[in-house]
Amino acid sequence: MSERIDEIESRLRDLGAAQSPVREDGPAEGDPGEPGRAPAISDEPVVEASDDGAEPLVDAEAPVAPQHAVGDLRVPDGYSVLEGGVDGRRAVAVVVSRFNGEITNRLLERALDELQEVGVAREAILVMPVPGAFELPLAAMALAKTRRYACVVALGCVIRGDTPHFEYVASEAASGLQLAALETGVPVSFGVLTVDTREQAEERIDRAGDAVRTALEMADVFSQLRAQAAGGLH
Repeated sequence: MSERIDEIESRLRDLGAAQSPVREDGPAEGDPGEPGRAPAISDEPVVEASDDGAEPLVDAEAPVAPQHAVGDLRVPDGYSVLEGGVDGRRAVAVVVSRFNGEITNRLLERALDELQEVGVAREAILVMPVPGAFELPLAAMALAKTRRYACVVALGCVIRGDTPHFEYVASEAASGLQLAALETGVPVSFGVLTVDTREQAEERIDRAGDAVRTALEMADVFSQLRAQAAGGLH
């Protein structure tokens, strides 16, 4: 058996030498490898010169930073449009995670400020604290099922750590909150920060205000839709 292993290793060495012939003049400039050894693979994107001497061509597989398209949606004229607004004459439930409290306290404060700004009365707001982001969907589902609230705003913060815990909690929170909305028909907005660092979370506190406006807009458009459907029955 050992003779067979030695024979295989010898063939592999011969094959490697055939694919990477030894340079008689030694390693090329900037090549830290030994003569005859293939150059190290660089992490830099491959750049090739074009045949006509124009600008070099960058490797198409080089990573590209994600981009967001800016601009407002415009519906062409001639179509019926059903669009919600931010109506402060509604009852709103806010479910907020206590975990990462230094961040979620600020998210809650921002959400309550936004609710006050759009005209939602203090007595029309219910705040339900829960232990963590994982518990947000269950609380949102329970609140939505009461039918006392036009919408639910879910607030929380999940910061990436050294274990897969982040992926599980963030994924379950997102899918669970969506399920709560789908099963009840009550809008549930996603104001949960899923970030790598605390600094990133602090930069996104205004997401709570966006979540408030999203929830109210969806509640308003659903109200209009029900009114239209009821009017069509007469």
